[in-house]
Amino acid sequence: MSKAMGFRELGGPEVLRLEEVPEPHAGPGEVRIRMEAAGLQAFDVAVLAGLIPVPEPGAFTVPGNEFAGVIDEIGEGVEGFAAGDEVLGFGRLGAYQELVVAGRDQVVPKPPEMPWEVAGAFTAAAQTADIAVEVINVGPGDTVLVHGAAGSVGAMAVQLSRLRGAKVLGVARPAWHEQVRALGAIPLAYSEDFVERVAPHGVTASIDGVGGAALEYTLELIKDRSRILTLVEHDRADELGVRLTVNDRSAARLGRLAGLYAKGELTHRIMATFPLAEAAEAMRTYQAGNIHGKIALTMD
Repeated sequence: MSKAMGFRELGGPEVLRLEEVPEPHAGPGEVRIRMEAAGLQAFDVAVLAGLIPVPEPGAFTVPGNEFAGVIDEIGEGVEGFAAGDEVLGFGRLGAYQELVVAGRDQVVPKPPEMPWEVAGAFTAAAQTADIAVEVINVGPGDTVLVHGAAGSVGAMAVQLSRLRGAKVLGVARPAWHEQVRALGAIPLAYSEDFVERVAPHGVTASIDGVGGAALEYTLELIKDRSRILTLVEHDRADELGVRLTVNDRSAARLGRLAGLYAKGELTHRIMATFPLAEAAEAMRTYQAGNIHGKIALTMD
């Protein structure tokens, strides 16, 4: 048996329970990882609330789709990995537990330079941001407006846009402006004259991690809506003609991004860590807002 944090009925953080579950094993093409850390994100909250379907409604469901740990079991046909290898990876569900089984194509080696809590909470923000800057084709000469620049995806989007040669304007609460500036962006705050203040910068592309008024401002600033991507306003994207991210996560993408971290070209801020048994409290912290980094769960 092993420990897992999951739920049987829909709701908020209060439905999460730590239970003993049968020990999973690696099948063909899979590896089993003894988890060191996992990330907490909006997707997990949506799963609990029933906004994202789960395979067996009413059964014990373990959320979490990013993790890091040590391989302790290798399935048939797996090459390139061995027991004892430190890895990070991604899936759809199942990361909030001691033992995680994943496909060989869902994990990559963890750089020695990357702490466990960073590795466990790295995949979603890094890959989402990388896909976003790719979808809107950020490149040299662009001025990119990033809404929510102090959040985990926003901070990654700032850095990845800079690595592509773009100038970046990062919108965040004034308390996090030094953090945004350290990432290489010009920090901005919202105000009634936001459009008038930002227009002289000549914004050419934008990643919206806030929605609402932030997206409305962006629509006034950028004529080519194919270069606006929202991470929030999914239901309005088609109507507005703006872009959404696509499900293009891969081991190749993750490995490249982990390599950038190892070289010091990316940073990833961990706002707080909680032991797995306190996942409900971690989720409440996330839902309280004022997010300026990632929340990680650990096996401590």
